[in-house]
Amino acid sequence: METKRLGAQTVALASPPAVMGYASVVGKKEGDGPLAAFFDHIEQDDSFGEKTWEKAETAMQRLALSMALNKAGLAACNLDYIFAGDLLNQCIGTGFALRGQDIPFYGLYGACSTMAESLSLAALMIDGGFASHTAAMTSSHFCSAERQYRTPLEYGGQRTPTAQWTVTGSGCTILATEGDGPRVTHVTTGKIADKGIKDANNMGAAMAPAAYETIKAHLQDTGLKPSCYDLILTGDLGQLGRDIVLDLFRRDGVELSNLADCGTIIYDLEGQDVHCGGSGCGCSAVVLNGYLMDGLKQGRWKRLLFCGTGALLSPTSTQQGESIPAICHAVALAAPGCERA
Repeated sequence: METKRLGAQTVALASPPAVMGYASVVGKKEGDGPLAAFFDHIEQDDSFGEKTWEKAETAMQRLALSMALNKAGLAACNLDYIFAGDLLNQCIGTGFALRGQDIPFYGLYGACSTMAESLSLAALMIDGGFASHTAAMTSSHFCSAERQYRTPLEYGGQRTPTAQWTVTGSGCTILATEGDGPRVTHVTTGKIADKGIKDANNMGAAMAPAAYETIKAHLQDTGLKPSCYDLILTGDLGQLGRDIVLDLFRRDGVELSNLADCGTIIYDLEGQDVHCGGSGCGCSAVVLNGYLMDGLKQGRWKRLLFCGTGALLSPTSTQQGESIPAICHAVALAAPGCERA
């Protein structure tokens, strides 16, 4: 059998799946940011009409899935599989969102890398011939994340300069064997990286080494140069994490001039008081399923490398003094007709 593997971590998809539909749902703060025009739905009430923040996250996922399916012209029953997850314990936001949807479901936890992880698996399932339609989805909510990982909002704790703001948002991508949308051409699966960072308020520094290792592996495996991509997007390293990645590549003699970060472009860093930028599963998910997909579809870019980053910590591991393991998965996306570099 002809192998599709390139090097140790990368797969070149023989029949690149097409993006058939995509949608992004965000809260008020995200709607006040510079990418407002690219979101499908901006909710002014961050509770989304629900009684708890966790139920609000479920409501966001339901809405994102529904809007993406509508764009694709599909019903939920047309999906062969959905890959989805969130930041909440036992991924309850996703589990309850998909209750009653009657879709074969794989629940994922990759922390903030979940959009890239779910998109990777959804694409591989189609390219492998196991499905004709799949969905990838995730979400996060500022208030539910603060309650779980740090302190309830009522506590009024002071945020450190390295802290990031968890995005309230959900993104969903529908993939198909055929279509005229952007294509998923390569998947590079990340490895755990842990450089001993223990500060849960400095996740950018914890995740930066994982982003560096995965991007480096992708370029080595494919033989591509960074300039083959119009943009290389990390998930939510924030300003500090992005600077660290740039520095690590400079030490290799590589100037990654086309590197951007979803956490630094979703908010106005100066005007919205988010410190180092955005974070959370929803950060890269809504930037991908809005700004980035629109750009590929409209011909603004030909090829992108989307690199979701995740800090695999929990309140328990933090309280026990553990360091923060991190992961980064990369997905290469191409505009129609631009699949080859």
